[in-house]
Amino acid sequence: MKKVKRENKKKIMEMIEKARSEKYETSWDDKGIPKSKKKSEIKKGRTSRARGARFELKVRLDLESKGRVVDKWSNNVDLEEGKLVQAKRKYNPFKKMLVVGTGFPDFISIKHIHEEAYSVIGVEVKMNGILSKIEKEKCAWYLKNKIFSQIWIAKAIRKGRKIEIDYNDFLEKYGKEHDKT
Repeated sequence: MKKVKRENKKKIMEMIEKARSEKYETSWDDKGIPKSKKKSEIKKGRTSRARGARFELKVRLDLESKGRVVDKWSNNVDLEEGKLVQAKRKYNPFKKMLVVGTGFPDFISIKHIHEEAYSVIGVEVKMNGILSKIEKEKCAWYLKNKIFSQIWIAKAIRKGRKIEIDYNDFLEKYGKEHDKT
């Protein structure tokens, strides 16, 4: 019993030290429990999100320059129920606003081919070009249910200071793992 109390007291003292430290930023949740994060990690997260947003904009402009109509995709797949659902909005407590762009994939891209034929492609933007297991399952579902004719994964490729875009087709990259049928 005394050992448990000592460990709890030690944890509480560590939390207090972190809250007082200049290296950590502390916030409290609804129950009054402090959560400390390193300021350097907060900065890394902020710059990573900003880089990702800039790359997403670059991909959008690149697709539009290729004659495609591009829009934010605001739907998602509920894999348990096997149906398309509206993407949930996320609340950003720092800006005190709802963030809309949480659909998967990031964009829907449409191009007129001829007469009444259109190419409808889903585009997911990833800096490293790697999809998670759930994202792969969602892509396979989209293709199986013929919502998109293709799904492209936009990947950033560094060439010195410039960043170029490489588009990979989902079926070419992951086709063996997730068959269209």
